[in-house]
Amino acid sequence: MIKFWNGNKSKSRQLYELDIIEMLFNNNKIDCDNTNYPSAEDEGNIFNTGTDVLVTVAGNQKFMPNTFLELAEPLCKGLLGCRILIIRDQDRAKFHDIDEETLKGLIAGIPNTWADADLFRANHYQVLEKGELEDVFRYLKQGLCDYVSLGANEVEHVFDQHAQHLGGLTIDKKVALYYPMPLVFYIHPQRTDLLEAFTDRIKITQNNGQFDAIFDKHYGKVIENMNLSKRRFFQLSNPSLPAHFLPHITPTPDTFR
Repeated sequence: MIKFWNGNKSKSRQLYELDIIEMLFNNNKIDCDNTNYPSAEDEGNIFNTGTDVLVTVAGNQKFMPNTFLELAEPLCKGLLGCRILIIRDQDRAKFHDIDEETLKGLIAGIPNTWADADLFRANHYQVLEKGELEDVFRYLKQGLCDYVSLGANEVEHVFDQHAQHLGGLTIDKKVALYYPMPLVFYIHPQRTDLLEAFTDRIKITQNNGQFDAIFDKHYGKVIENMNLSKRRFFQLSNPSLPAHFLPHITPTPDTFR
């Protein structure tokens, strides 16, 4: 039995990442744990609780070096790094023709402990890092921040679940941010057998089309709905991205154009 920790993420990510791991192991042998750990320290120590594998952003600073094995194979084709903005209805005109310097002067609302907060600061963006995901939308509604950015793979689901009922908020249709933020498997440091099994099975499913089929099932319509090919992108760097990913990261989200 493989214990898969699938907490601290949106429901849409949970469903996709569980589908991926179940595909790799033929829908069996998976014990999925969706427990959320709001403390960064608790998340970083997750392998001490019996967890065998998880999916996280490459270079996650909550995990100390040598405390995990990484399978350096991106699982979401860069879609998480295509960030769509949720804004106040009244600000739609402001964001329509916004330039980079003006955007940097606005405040991004980011939940506490999310890796994005340090990335935004490193790119000289203003950040309100506070609360849980549902709290951040209340801050946006109250004017404490100016936008919330979420991956194109999750923004519709998160908006429907946490923001729409507040009223006065909308998904911006004109601009987006992009930064390299690949999702990868982290595996228990003593489970070299699992690393080998995951590596072999990922290659098989990529070659036989199963991997692409899962991606398209979850995100094909999302890419179309978010109109990624027509948006104006602002690019940010990711200082936490491990160097071995750099040759495989495109400078713009051309995959979706």
